[in-house]
Amino acid sequence: FFFTWLPSRVTCSPVTLDPWFHFSIAASVLSWVFPPDPVTLRSTPGRDCHLLISFYISEQIDSFVNYETHTIFLSEPLVPIPGGLLALIAAYATSFNSPHQLYWSLSGPNKLYVKAIDLVTRATEEDKNKNYEEALRLYEHGVEYFLHAIKYEAQGDRAKESIRTKCIQYLDRAEKLKEFLKKGKTKKPIKDGETKGDDKKSDSDSDSDDPEKKKLQAKLEGAIVVEKPQVKWSDVAGLEGAKEALKEAVILPIKFPHLFTGKRIPWKGILLFGPPGTGKSYLAKAVATEANNSTFFSVSSSDLVSKWLGESEKLVRNLFELARQHKPSIVFIDEVDSLCSSRSDNESESARRIKTEFLVQMQGVGTDNEGILVLGATNIPWVLDAAIRRRFEKRIYIPLPEEHARLYMFKLHLGNTPHMLTEDDLKQLAKKTSGYSGADISIVVRDALMQPVRKVQSATHFRKVQGPSRTDPNVILDDLLTPCSPGCPGAFEMTWVDVPGDKLFEPPVSMSDMLRSLATSKPTVNDEDMVKLDKFKEDFGQE
Repeated sequence: FFFTWLPSRVTCSPVTLDPWFHFSIAASVLSWVFPPDPVTLRSTPGRDCHLLISFYISEQIDSFVNYETHTIFLSEPLVPIPGGLLALIAAYATSFNSPHQLYWSLSGPNKLYVKAIDLVTRATEEDKNKNYEEALRLYEHGVEYFLHAIKYEAQGDRAKESIRTKCIQYLDRAEKLKEFLKKGKTKKPIKDGETKGDDKKSDSDSDSDDPEKKKLQAKLEGAIVVEKPQVKWSDVAGLEGAKEALKEAVILPIKFPHLFTGKRIPWKGILLFGPPGTGKSYLAKAVATEANNSTFFSVSSSDLVSKWLGESEKLVRNLFELARQHKPSIVFIDEVDSLCSSRSDNESESARRIKTEFLVQMQGVGTDNEGILVLGATNIPWVLDAAIRRRFEKRIYIPLPEEHARLYMFKLHLGNTPHMLTEDDLKQLAKKTSGYSGADISIVVRDALMQPVRKVQSATHFRKVQGPSRTDPNVILDDLLTPCSPGCPGAFEMTWVDVPGDKLFEPPVSMSDMLRSLATSKPTVNDEDMVKLDKFKEDFGQE
């Protein structure tokens, strides 16, 4: 057995197999005294390309052989070693005066995974021994190996999910150790499961001295809307139900706080969903304007997603902490689906942690969100994670504008621009734009307002007309120039380049201009999206 198996599988270094005689005799004796049984292997750190594994001899052999441990290098998954083979190794080791190392080099997969296990095992030991700096370094290093193992070695969804769960646990412990080390305290570290709320006063004092937290909050302070958008409720065409719900959730609790006591509490989360361009973000601007005493945070995915590992969820946490410091406050998350879509096996670990932090901050154990409203907007609500969807207590459907709302939009977008449109013309335009969103109508009107400018650019003839002076509207001038056709009475040939800047009189917007723009501007909402939105409204939303 020894001469046929061991030399072909074991390379002994740095010694050679000179004392074969002593080795074979001792091996025979030990194999006869101790029957074969499996040996348990324990992972320990390696120093070269292979993985270092320490094995421990049983108490009986330790009493017979005067040494404690020897090492074997393995690069494949752990396998049991028969007791007979262990006896051969022990006998070989006893044939020398000093302990030696045996190197067993095999090829195989799972190097990264086993290396990760080794690192976190060492981290746990250092953690127990209160060597927190070394434990933190090993935790972070081990998680990196786990993430590489997920990408290159793990096979099957269950294996990947198991590794991800462990990564979250180790990252959470590493975060607590990092906070403890930054505080520089000499008392016992933060225990697993302990929250910051256990000692709010001390935490708030330490938070004020935390430079990293100050840096993150300084980055998020740019999301605070300091200058009001000057969009009032009257500027929003239609959407009466949505406006009333927002007034109920935002304005009334601030103006009449005594109304919301006991079990009557204001809404904590409102989701605005509907086709693109229907006024969801515009409603948020109106909320920012009308909620005079509230702090308005307007954030998107670019404000909360970072390339650094672990920083994205810190930004989410600090966003809500900043909102609590400035309450009453409104946190508006535009395109919330980009941050909180349904969890799947194909998403990145960073995206999963961001969603977890959102869930905790919006409605988790130990979080106090009194005086905070989370306002979300999305065009594709069906991709939202179910847990996130539940935390938005009110889900308000923002539909395409009806005919009377479209009529109001045409008037609103025309404003005080000179035009020749009558009330009947505007009603006709409202009927023709069925299926158009508010943004689509805005584009139609803007394009129509550019038609007079295009006439000025393409005109080859101009004529003189009367009109108000640019400097003083009360003064009427009779030498202003406006574009016209070559056959128009009083027309003379010239281009816009030759017209003095203060003498140009642009033609007013006409119905033909509106129809021309309407013919070239198509609606951006398709029937397929409307079917999905209607289905979501029936299942989860409200009008």
